[in-house]
Amino acid sequence: MTTMLARAGEQHANETEQLAINTIRALSIDGVQQANSGHPGAPLGQAAIAYVLWHKYLHHNPRNPKWADRDRFILSSGHGSMLLYSLLYLTGYDLSLDDLKAFRTWESKTPGHPEFNHTAGVETTTGPLGQGFSNGVGMAMAEAHLAAVFNKAGHEVVNHYTYAICSDGDLEEGISHEAASLAGHLKLGKLIYFYDDNHISIEGDTDITFTDDTGRRFEAYGWHVQHIDGHDLEEIDNALEEAHKDARPSLIIARTHIGFGSPVQDSDKAHGSPLGPDGVKATKENLGYPSLEPFYVDEGALKDWRTAVEKGAQLEQGWNEKFAAYRSEYPHEAAEFERRMAGKLPEGWANDLPTFTPESGEIAGRDSSNKVLVYLSAKLPELIGGSADLGTSNGTYVKTELSYGPDSYQKRNIHFGVREHNMGGVVVGMSEHGGVRPFGATFLIFYDYMRPPVRLAALSRINPLFVYTHDSFYEDGPTHGPVEQLMGMRMVPNTLSFRPADGNEVAASWKCMIEQTARPGIIILGRQKLPNLAETVGKAIEGVAKGAYVLSESEGANGNPDVVLIATGSEVSLAIKSKPELEQQGLKVRVVSMPAWNLFEEQEQSYRDQVLPPSVKLRLAIEAGSPFGWERWVGSEGGVIGINRFGVSASSTVSMEKFGFNVDNVVQTVTKMLAKSKDTNNKAQEQVQSQDGSTSVGGADTSRDS
Repeated sequence: MTTMLARAGEQHANETEQLAINTIRALSIDGVQQANSGHPGAPLGQAAIAYVLWHKYLHHNPRNPKWADRDRFILSSGHGSMLLYSLLYLTGYDLSLDDLKAFRTWESKTPGHPEFNHTAGVETTTGPLGQGFSNGVGMAMAEAHLAAVFNKAGHEVVNHYTYAICSDGDLEEGISHEAASLAGHLKLGKLIYFYDDNHISIEGDTDITFTDDTGRRFEAYGWHVQHIDGHDLEEIDNALEEAHKDARPSLIIARTHIGFGSPVQDSDKAHGSPLGPDGVKATKENLGYPSLEPFYVDEGALKDWRTAVEKGAQLEQGWNEKFAAYRSEYPHEAAEFERRMAGKLPEGWANDLPTFTPESGEIAGRDSSNKVLVYLSAKLPELIGGSADLGTSNGTYVKTELSYGPDSYQKRNIHFGVREHNMGGVVVGMSEHGGVRPFGATFLIFYDYMRPPVRLAALSRINPLFVYTHDSFYEDGPTHGPVEQLMGMRMVPNTLSFRPADGNEVAASWKCMIEQTARPGIIILGRQKLPNLAETVGKAIEGVAKGAYVLSESEGANGNPDVVLIATGSEVSLAIKSKPELEQQGLKVRVVSMPAWNLFEEQEQSYRDQVLPPSVKLRLAIEAGSPFGWERWVGSEGGVIGINRFGVSASSTVSMEKFGFNVDNVVQTVTKMLAKSKDTNNKAQEQVQSQDGSTSVGGADTSRDS
């Protein structure tokens, strides 16, 4: 290992400042070394930037990490998480030195990448590069909206910044391009990002893949751009001063040295591997750190860092006094602000949800959803969102509201543009910020562009809303016909996805989603007109809340039908239509609507058995999508009418007919299943065994794959 160092300290740093900066470095490399896993290079290079930002500019209170008007800090380059954990410990958050020693261990407060709602002071979950960049844009949008809504002349109760440190990886990921474009368009002047320009990636120098003129690119987006030495405290300070003066979002491109002070400085070897005992020792010696003891913190340095506790208390107290004056003059607005920041719903918000009857006529799911959304917008002023340039197609444009923009931050119709990935990231960031209940919408097929932010929302235990329409097959063809997306959503832990059958189930689904506090809600809707079912009237609110419920049952079945038809979304009406045809064959039929798998899974076994009696083996699931996973509900003797291939370019009516979503096919499938069941029972009575002594009973596979 070669020991070399360009310089042992920062420019324009006094002894106290240098020791404070090096304390971040020492704790970071000790944490990575203790775990024998992690990324030491980024914290070594970013420490000086973090020091100036956190010491002089960041308004925060370590004793109250949820203070409403705090600045938000995002480590978008989340792989360097020991930088953030060191900062949180040093400034007095609920993170101990022992927590730093437990880096990357089971159930510790210091996981490999920062996680929102897991570690006090972490504002968003980062690690997948580019996500934090986008989340920060969402936070700045939320701040701008709340400031426009609540601030009054002489009373500025919402006034904070969103800061971030990002890496070359963040700026290479496509989501950051989308986010930067939107932020520039919206003129989000309280958004200030540092780009840690260290010229190193895992595979070597960044010039092997990344030769953009980043500064000019961001200037073209409408950002204020500065270039500085990331190891010069005066330049960092001056750049932040200039950024605060400019009305545009700011990117400060800071030339840094990855692995600063280490034997592998300016090398890809500093990126993602521990330095090793000898490397840690050499680094501390090169930096002039006062001790080689792991996790050593000088008392003077800690005292300097812990001034953040008193400063934070004073900042919040000053804000509390301003808010008290605001409350005195504007009591209604003050109470509303507190309600929204606490995430509480107003009394009676769901008392008059729209209802639908067969007399309402046929209506597409996206259109009934729009009626519900208009109602909710009037009841929930925190509800804000929009679509990826598909507002009218998704039914998410609220005609009673105007458009959010650089001159109208108080408005609630957001135009995300054709930026689905960023839309997801922005919605997550707005949700994490608080005070708003954001939603984003697009076609179901484009959920594929949004998987990372939806997954991170679930991981972060937050409650943004996602609307996906065009859930089946139509003229746009196989490129736009979703097959596997719905099942993919159901596989994500801690999410709730709904595929409602009609207007009443749509309203009930929205109600369930709004009531969630710690998981994202997803609603899947169609573009084709569907009947509003008499069977959902008076049942949907309670039934949808349990994930699945009995819609209809043949007279005389007495809870013990011959066959159970299970369906979701547009296929529920098909099941209802098929029921009398099956009854003509002498079968007693139950129709179950299952709009939300996740919720049904959470019900007591007794309720699930009540809806799907274990004694009834003849079960048929009907859903316009992949049949994968349905075996859980239909069992080994059941069947699925689903789709195992890509769609075609034809009308929805023709496509669904050709794929077998019609009454004749339902009846034929049940008849075949019944015959197979009888045959199986006869063979079982004869106790026919195969050569290896095993027996098997296969369910009817009726998925269309050709």
